[in-house]
Amino acid sequence: MCNLKQLITFLILLIGFSFTSCKQKEGTIDEKKGLKTVFADDFLIGAAINADQIMEKDTNALSLLPSEFNSITPENIMKCEIIHPEWDKYNFDLADKIVALGDKNDMFTVGHTLVWHSQLSPFVTKIKSKDSLTMFLENHINTIASRYDGKIEAWDVVNEALNEDGTMRKTIFFDLLGDDFVTTAFSLAQKATPNSELYYNDYNIEQPKKRAGAIQLIKKIQAAGVRIDGVGIQGHWSIKGLPLEDIEQSILEYSALGIKVMFTEVDITVLPNPWDLQGADVNQNFEGSPMMNPYPESLPDSVQVALADEYGKLFNLFLKHKDKISRVTFWGISDANSWLNGWPIKGRTNYPLLFDRNYLPKPAYDKVVNTKGANVQGS
Repeated sequence: MCNLKQLITFLILLIGFSFTSCKQKEGTIDEKKGLKTVFADDFLIGAAINADQIMEKDTNALSLLPSEFNSITPENIMKCEIIHPEWDKYNFDLADKIVALGDKNDMFTVGHTLVWHSQLSPFVTKIKSKDSLTMFLENHINTIASRYDGKIEAWDVVNEALNEDGTMRKTIFFDLLGDDFVTTAFSLAQKATPNSELYYNDYNIEQPKKRAGAIQLIKKIQAAGVRIDGVGIQGHWSIKGLPLEDIEQSILEYSALGIKVMFTEVDITVLPNPWDLQGADVNQNFEGSPMMNPYPESLPDSVQVALADEYGKLFNLFLKHKDKISRVTFWGISDANSWLNGWPIKGRTNYPLLFDRNYLPKPAYDKVVNTKGANVQGS
């Protein structure tokens, strides 16, 4: 028979175990079962992180980062306007910090992005000659990419060079350098950072016309004898329905080119957008319209379930083709950080990711994790 002291000790241990179990059920995540571990045999799981997270100010995000993700991409700090603000001036402070953060947590770090027509520094937009723009491109890529050779595992070399119909987008690079600027950029990157993988990154390139344009662009790079290691399908989709057939066909067609396939900026909006409205005046100002911000305080359970279902379908497809997919990156860690809170209409409350504003897993998180179990049982 146990004495009173032993009985009290046993009860304390029992209460502690029960409390821990309850906390886990309420949303505390077991580090051993984070996303990166669940999909460890399938593909990398990444997140885009912002300046506060890179500077390690967002402690909530940083507590999730090492347990859930094994890849990081900077949202903005490597874009031209920040990293190369003037012709002969570079700002590497935050770029160095994300590299250090990646090293600290043993993460696959992606540089984003070397060449993009948006978020250019003002001095670039004022360039008028082919020679000057060529010189900028050479200096920009050589200086930045070579600095992080062997430290950044991969680069989005060129971002969003295509129109929706698959033709080349009219940008300062296309206007002054022609469509060869993409091949030139990859050639420069190949020399500047031989130890990094090189990707083309774009949105809607799962759609047939734009996909055809991307395939043509990739084949052109390859035909020039220039290295391209992968293609990033951004994956900004809507709860109104994922284009699953187009996504699957894209995986197959890009993989057939002998390159890696990635989903690089995944989120699923739950909000309406102006172009969703039939008969709407596209010039109408939707700022502050309750119709365009239907869930300012919280997401109804029915929408939570619908979002979870869409994420479940998406990850079932990813697992079906896990032999062709190398990485899935979410564009943000939690709903609190999502760019979709401010785009295309400012001041809205969106819920597009797997973690809520308190950095707790949503039903969509559980659905994603459970796809792994379902696919293992069905294999």
